[in-house]
Amino acid sequence: MNHSWKKTAVVVLCWNGRKLLEQFLPSLVKYQPADADLVVADNASTDDSTDFVTNNFATVKLFRLEKNFGFAAGYNEVIRQIDSKFIVLINQDVEVTENWLPPLVKMMEQDENIAAIQPRIRAFSKKTHFEYAGAAGGWMDHYGYTFCRGRIFDSIEEDKDQYNTSAEIFWASGACMLVRKTIYEKLGGLDADFFAHMEEIDLCWRMKNEGYKIMYCPDSIVYHLGGASLPQGHPMKTYLNYRNNLIMLEKNLPDQLVRQVVRRREILDGLSAIRSVLRGYPKDVLSIWRAHRDYRKGIQAWRSRRTGHEKKFFSLSGVYRGSIVWDFFITRKKQFNQLIPSGK
Repeated sequence: MNHSWKKTAVVVLCWNGRKLLEQFLPSLVKYQPADADLVVADNASTDDSTDFVTNNFATVKLFRLEKNFGFAAGYNEVIRQIDSKFIVLINQDVEVTENWLPPLVKMMEQDENIAAIQPRIRAFSKKTHFEYAGAAGGWMDHYGYTFCRGRIFDSIEEDKDQYNTSAEIFWASGACMLVRKTIYEKLGGLDADFFAHMEEIDLCWRMKNEGYKIMYCPDSIVYHLGGASLPQGHPMKTYLNYRNNLIMLEKNLPDQLVRQVVRRREILDGLSAIRSVLRGYPKDVLSIWRAHRDYRKGIQAWRSRRTGHEKKFFSLSGVYRGSIVWDFFITRKKQFNQLIPSGK
């Protein structure tokens, strides 16, 4: 595509998302800053998504990918063709608000060491509350379980401005994240073998291992529908989340820690499988078993991707030294500020 690119490109990756584009793309068009391009990248949809964009949004740049690359490889394929300094990865089911983009860009321009930033992500279906996938910024516990400022497992907080200041976090949500293109490409972008789920966390971890910062920007607000591709509780979503989390541990943990953590994860994930049965999701047991099997089958391949720059895990900001499973289910700590009293 021959195009003179602006400073920032906002990229919506779409797959059979005609209805979602109709609902959510207008807010992106309405609040598109003059120094940003808006791109829809279509992952070989079989519906009329591309025709809808072409016929209704003249200012939107359209990429047609020749096959469904998935989330990770799809973004990599598009981003390599865009010559903007900053790239926003944003889901097709996100509604943005007035002035959502400038605070993100301003924060990144003020610190060359920032590699990725996420906004305040609220739930589209319950706009007073944070959204599951990102909330006010991602953290990780001792055993690789991920959670957010504003969301621990399925306990989601109301947004009462308790996370109203910028903060360094462990991971930024792929629902909406601004990345610095040079760093994104230097680190190889998203891991295409993840296909979908956890790939942005893996990328953020690699960024942190290289010494870069991941930030949360409260002055930017977006609303995420969530579950548009695979709903919560779907067996494939469960499989990808567990498998990709284990791969991520293998790739990014220091050598002296990875075997210890994975052994304990086998026990904890087994308990999670039992809980799934009790909650009425028996298919999750097979998904979790398959996740561990496929992780083990590919373990040499995952280890070969280690860079040798793995940092001391607990020295990284956004890492919780305890067990989120223990604290949530046993000591009944349901909110982030019960774990980290400062809220930072």
